[in-house]
Amino acid sequence: MPSKRLMGAFAFVDVCLLAAGVILIVFSELWRMPNLMLNFTFSNEMLTGGLVLGIFFLLTFVLSVAAVVQKNHVTTGFVLLNWMLIADAIVDIVVGTMVWFFTLGERAHYFGVYKSLTRDQRIEIQDMYSCCGYFTQNDTVEIGGSFCANTTFVNSLVDPNNTDTFRCVAPLTKFTDFTLNNTFTTIYGFMAIVVALFLTSMCVIKRRQEEERFKKIDAKRGGRGFV
Repeated sequence: MPSKRLMGAFAFVDVCLLAAGVILIVFSELWRMPNLMLNFTFSNEMLTGGLVLGIFFLLTFVLSVAAVVQKNHVTTGFVLLNWMLIADAIVDIVVGTMVWFFTLGERAHYFGVYKSLTRDQRIEIQDMYSCCGYFTQNDTVEIGGSFCANTTFVNSLVDPNNTDTFRCVAPLTKFTDFTLNNTFTTIYGFMAIVVALFLTSMCVIKRRQEEERFKKIDAKRGGRGFV
């Protein structure tokens, strides 16, 4: 059997992977629930990507348990685990990069999202951030609510020197940028767990192979061991 210290390290990293999988699945489902700003920020593709990655992590954890309970001379389970971890790494990079990609053109991307909102949702955002419309001189200004109460007030907010003044683009993209940056950073951070589990799995394989080799040598010597 590999040392208790090595197996303890393996178990710790394995539980971390399980926790990461649970976090991904839970938040992917929670953020689908009715919440104006989270629904505005995350597309269905992003949430589905997080869900898929979480499922991959959970399947990897199950495979790791199956690998551990195998007899000491059997390393097939750990070999399969390492291939699964490579798949995890690929999916992790794809999902993280997909979220990161949306941060490159947030103003343009979320303009389309903003236009797809209902009138009541736009008014709620305008009241939330004390802004009127997404960009200056576009048709996304909704008259109503407590802030953009009438056309005269909305027109008085126009600042020719700063087109973002009292427009929703600035606070909205500030929120989406903060949220997306933290999201893809966390997803990329899960790579540390995947790599650590891959390395500890390789160590376990190496240790089991060494012990099995010494057992065979010992058997050839009549079970007398080494002097």
